[in-house]
Amino acid sequence: MTDRTSILERGQPWKKHRRTEATVHIADMTMFYAPASGGVRTYLDAKHCRLAHFPGVQHSLLIPGPDVSHLDGVYRVPSPPLPFGNGYRFPLRVAPWRKALRDLQPDLIEAGDPYLTAWAALDARRQLDVPVIGFYHSDLPLLVSNRIGTWLGTNVENYVTKLYGNFDRVLAPSTAMAEKLRHLGVKNVYVQPLGVDLQTFDPSRRDAGLKAELGLSEDTHLLIFAGRGSREKNLGVLLDCLKLLGQQYHLLLVGSHMPTAVPENVSVINHFCPAVEVARLLASADALVHAGDQETFGLVVLEAMASGTPVVAVDAGAFREIIPQTCGLLCQANHPKAMAAAVRQLFRSGAREKGAAARLHVEQHYAWDAVVAGLLGHYQAVLGTTTAAHAHG
Repeated sequence: MTDRTSILERGQPWKKHRRTEATVHIADMTMFYAPASGGVRTYLDAKHCRLAHFPGVQHSLLIPGPDVSHLDGVYRVPSPPLPFGNGYRFPLRVAPWRKALRDLQPDLIEAGDPYLTAWAALDARRQLDVPVIGFYHSDLPLLVSNRIGTWLGTNVENYVTKLYGNFDRVLAPSTAMAEKLRHLGVKNVYVQPLGVDLQTFDPSRRDAGLKAELGLSEDTHLLIFAGRGSREKNLGVLLDCLKLLGQQYHLLLVGSHMPTAVPENVSVINHFCPAVEVARLLASADALVHAGDQETFGLVVLEAMASGTPVVAVDAGAFREIIPQTCGLLCQANHPKAMAAAVRQLFRSGAREKGAAARLHVEQHYAWDAVVAGLLGHYQAVLGTTTAAHAHG
């Protein structure tokens, strides 16, 4: 028997996709896929896993890789690594992606980033005569502004308007993101929230020994933040907040690129952690704190809530939509004193009760199975079989 994995590692090309007439073939493509990547990869992996169990649905995932390979419906298209990109690759040529789509012959394409793969999807639409959906996962104008300043602002906004105006339907993970697209003149925008893995992120993951592991007493309030230590997370606000809270509170920062100069009541795990370890840490903390004021969705907030952990976050972006008062508290953005006051209020008002309510809320509204069912509604609508989904704006 031939070792399929060894063939893939040698970069053998894939064969043309074949299916029965009753099968609908959906192809996702994105450059936002790396070993330590965040919400987009989580979304695509969850979708790919669940669609495999839907009768009559075939799902292919096209992502960048070192060479041509495929395994279990995941197709890698050769793309160079992005310098200092933490495993990300940046496609430079449309042709390989367009050819991959021609070979696979999907009935519908979803583009998950605003770069070259999106244009490849639109190019393939003209050749295959199939609908293309654009999922607006990241706020591109804000991202560019954070990285290189505002001098490109109008050009970037015009680019977003032009690109997303070409899609048959545009999905946004939150109302806040959908409103931004509508403000830029993009039509046919629909809100499609993401989900959370309720088996991985569960209160049963709680480790009663974590505080002792960190050298803390049992009566210390353990706070946590998990994610990348990027500029837009406003980690300085969290550090200043902890200075105000004092030694009765302790913050655990988990993820890559975390600050190293921190107050005494802050511990740092300065590397990427697998989901199971993050789930243990989230379930074992007393609350999650998040100072990011530019979140397009806030997946780690849902993961904490699914773990039975209440949340204190800033009153900005998507947090207004995903954190009800029963599950946590919102505070003024970029204001350490306001965040410290909200943290104290959380523990005075019943943090455990809010944590239990948070788990129930996520079970009811953000299970991946329900999210995928919503996605299928969008797919059926653009394919002309139903109009069950409702447009935003």
